[in-house]
Amino acid sequence: MKLSLCIIAKNEESTLHKCIGSAKSIVNEIVVLDTGSTDKTIAVAEKLGALVYEYEWNNDFSAARNEALRYVTGDWVLVLDADETLTSKIKSQIRQTIVRDEYIMVNLLRHEIGAAQSPYSMVSRLFRKHPDIKFSRPYHAIIDDSVIEILQKEPDWQIGHLSEVAILHEGYTEAAIKQQNKTTKAQAVMEGFIVNHPNDPYVCSKLGGLYVENGKLSEGIELLERGIASKSANIDLMYELHYHLGIGYTRAGDIRKAVSHYQAAIKQVVVPILKLGAYNNLGSLLKSLGDLQSAKSAFEMTIRIDPNFAVGHYNLGMTLKAMGKFTDAISSYQRAVQLNPKYAEAYQNLGVAWLKVGNQKGSLAAFNKAISLHEKNNPIEALRLRQGLEEMGLI
Repeated sequence: MKLSLCIIAKNEESTLHKCIGSAKSIVNEIVVLDTGSTDKTIAVAEKLGALVYEYEWNNDFSAARNEALRYVTGDWVLVLDADETLTSKIKSQIRQTIVRDEYIMVNLLRHEIGAAQSPYSMVSRLFRKHPDIKFSRPYHAIIDDSVIEILQKEPDWQIGHLSEVAILHEGYTEAAIKQQNKTTKAQAVMEGFIVNHPNDPYVCSKLGGLYVENGKLSEGIELLERGIASKSANIDLMYELHYHLGIGYTRAGDIRKAVSHYQAAIKQVVVPILKLGAYNNLGSLLKSLGDLQSAKSAFEMTIRIDPNFAVGHYNLGMTLKAMGKFTDAISSYQRAVQLNPKYAEAYQNLGVAWLKVGNQKGSLAAFNKAISLHEKNNPIEALRLRQGLEEMGLI
């Protein structure tokens, strides 16, 4: 079974080598569609063995992705962006999956590295080379619409998913977003699309979430509510709509509504790891409302879903500290810094907890570590913490 890697790229000479290198061992063909690079993207791609084609960018990601598909000759297609890499563990699963006869598309789990919210997403990036599969939506291009149409005519096909993390995406780090002006481009393209598709739940979710992130709360909430009201969203999209509404209502100060939407998100039958953000944010809201036991349960669920979720361990520690369970809080903070040695806030609160149980030596060591970390990223907090320790006579 021949597998083709398909990439669209523009000025990606710094990331393309890592992207292609991550998948090269399992693909039989590499197709790169260059959309107007002025750097060495084309030369890098060709050196890595890719077949490179050029395309004039027209501000439509789906058009570019469909153009790239024209050059693919494999039985199956794996789509990656230049700022994404394939994980090593998933490669054998991909190869085992594409030899099965029942699947037309397989959803892959993507880890959004550096994302402030929702660290995981499910993306339709692995699919059979079917003549009727095509991308739609000018931004956040997806094949899902065409696959639904195929299933209506050819119901024997199935959609599968792999639950292990398959793709690492670095495009949502603050530096990457700022450098590529991603939010501005995304907003402009989606605003143009929604004029003619006002009730499209997918764009309502993406654009509504973007508005919320950028502080346009009323516009964002209205779009997200509209997406739910359309009653045409699939389960994954319903989770996303409720999740973004949880964020929107939190920022608007309506905590009760935020809680209800996070709870609605959690009820959706989606892959558990996708619920990580909803459980974590719900826990924070419940803690702010004084419901410490329910907050504790929410944070415990985050680390049950992902034992390596450092933020979950930290938030559990904060809740345990608020409950007066300092020994348990210390264990949670220690696990958080073990997973993330640069977690200044965890070290700082570990210092507080150590002090509460009378371990001044351990407390001072944790505070000093927090100060050294804060000095690199938050010097004002480092100064405040140092002054506080001096006032207490600890240094």
